[in-house]
Amino acid sequence: MLAPRIRGIRSPPVPSPGLVCTDPLTLDFSSVAGIPPMTTPLARYVEILRGSFAPFAATHHAITGHVITVDGDSATIHAHVRAEHWVPRELAGTGPDRWLVVGFYDNEAIRTQHGWRLDRVKLTATHQENAHLSSAALAAQQAH
Repeated sequence: MLAPRIRGIRSPPVPSPGLVCTDPLTLDFSSVAGIPPMTTPLARYVEILRGSFAPFAATHHAITGHVITVDGDSATIHAHVRAEHWVPRELAGTGPDRWLVVGFYDNEAIRTQHGWRLDRVKLTATHQENAHLSSAALAAQQAH
């Protein structure tokens, strides 16, 4: 359920986000993006992610160590994440070109008539390197 959510952002063909997420979806990336948790329509979430990842030359997200606890028709999913994001060399200049985020996801899923779907996604970053590259990539994307 988690891997297609990440792959669907950048890899053609894009699987239907409805296969892994509810609509709407509650997101909390405040530990990385500094924005408060929000509930958003699924289509808007996909649009935001595509725009956020577009300026990166490459990304790699390793999500491991899943611990899933099922309670009836709901479940919690805890997993470790190491997310690497490379900016184009022209954006990095002579400095580092990789933004690293390490932490964990604490997600919630519900059983729907179509199977299990994530309805809450929370990323907690415990370590970052070169976090300034995130804002530089976003600024470069907005300039185009």
